[in-house]
Amino acid sequence: MKTHFDIEQLIGRGTIASELEYERAMVADRKLRLLAKESGYFKNLRSQLRDLIESYEQQHWANHKTITSEQLHEGELAEQVAEDERLFIEKRRLLIRKKLKDLELSQEELGRILGHKSKTHMSELMNGIKPFTLPDLVAINLLLKINLNDLIPVFLSDEKKQQIKAALLKLNKPTLAKTELSF
Repeated sequence: MKTHFDIEQLIGRGTIASELEYERAMVADRKLRLLAKESGYFKNLRSQLRDLIESYEQQHWANHKTITSEQLHEGELAEQVAEDERLFIEKRRLLIRKKLKDLELSQEELGRILGHKSKTHMSELMNGIKPFTLPDLVAINLLLKINLNDLIPVFLSDEKKQQIKAALLKLNKPTLAKTELSF
């Protein structure tokens, strides 16, 4: 089970399918800009991602006369979700790094503990380029004593929120209707 956006999966698919994926790709591009200075792998990944971003922009945003207020609103919502995710990943990265420092462990050593052989792969996980697996996050929780709420993103996509709301309406259960759901 993966916990968030996977850049390599997006690149493998060859297209950005939604405004949220576009905003996530924009965040990933900024992260890869820094990592590309260190590695040809990240430079290549960023180049491929930038091609997808450019294609999406040409298809959806190039003609300002056809941009609707709904499209602008969707873009603003997607941008906020992507920013919330970025902030979450950054906070998680800093928490993990602090705990590693306290325990005198390196990021590479944590990677070996989790069964990741590549230093690059661990860097991708820490920087949100690739998503951690749920077992990795549980292991980090147990090993580093970091609260799971600080390791696992607990926000839902708008599509999932709408699906849940629609299902709750169809069920017509008074006890569920009174439940305060934070979405």
